[in-house]
Amino acid sequence: MSPDILIEDPRWTAENLTAMAGPAVAAVLAYHDIAEAEVSLLGCDDARIAELNADFRDKAKPTNVLSWPEEELGPDEPGAAPHPPEPDFDGTLSLGDIAISYDTCAREAASQSKPFAHHVTHLIVHATLHLLGYDHIRDADATRMEEIERLILGKLGIPDPY
Repeated sequence: MSPDILIEDPRWTAENLTAMAGPAVAAVLAYHDIAEAEVSLLGCDDARIAELNADFRDKAKPTNVLSWPEEELGPDEPGAAPHPPEPDFDGTLSLGDIAISYDTCAREAASQSKPFAHHVTHLIVHATLHLLGYDHIRDADATRMEEIERLILGKLGIPDPY
């Protein structure tokens, strides 16, 4: 499963965003026993993600990754699993959209002494989990989400990011 990728910042091409995104999204879907789903990914820079962050979250500053789920799937109780996604009338399972900023990812990876590809893969896993209804606002939900991230990243050969 490969996400539909739009690259606005050519540095993502040089870093091969497609090679990082495909396995990350596929691993999240496999963890949830989802055979196929549609996910769109925008590889952009800080200026673009700051614009998106301002438009959708009223925060006029750059961030590392944003996600827009196709539907709200959040859990009914803290720490519980989100509701499973439902396919459209034609059988297509559309999860939503992700945007990721090269500039912020590169700064964070350098400041945390992590390989760039590991950090980006973690953020794509994180954002894909958001598309599936996971959140980290409440402590119990954050704990659950981080545990799942660790499991998925471990299967991808990436050490615990926390």
